[in-house]
Amino acid sequence: VQLQASGGGLVQAGGSLRLSCTASGRTASINAMCWFRQAPGKEREFVARIRWNTGSTYYADSVKGRFTISGDTAKNTVYLQMNSLKPEESAIYYCAADLRSGWGTRPGDYGYWGQGTQVTVSS
Repeated sequence: VQLQASGGGLVQAGGSLRLSCTASGRTASINAMCWFRQAPGKEREFVARIRWNTGSTYYADSVKGRFTISGDTAKNTVYLQMNSLKPEESAIYYCAADLRSGWGTRPGDYGYWGQGTQVTVSS
């Protein structure tokens, strides 16, 4: 599975961005797709997950109510709508795919990764 992320950029605090990630290859085997983020000097952290067959979603507490993950299975694309962004959320955002259980929230649970897209939130 190959993943291509896009949509990052520079936004002011309180603003919004929408990230996209399109999968190709063995897309029929995808059980879940996820967004992680990694700020400089910090560990990669879970943001949101969507299970591909049911559409059920799960979010990190820090983004609940502000971020929305959604998927278009026909386009093999997952989206992350980010609202009310905060400067501390500046990071490289990565999409990832899981072809196994589809329940993970740790980076090690995901075997396929996109290249990352930079999100910068100015204060």
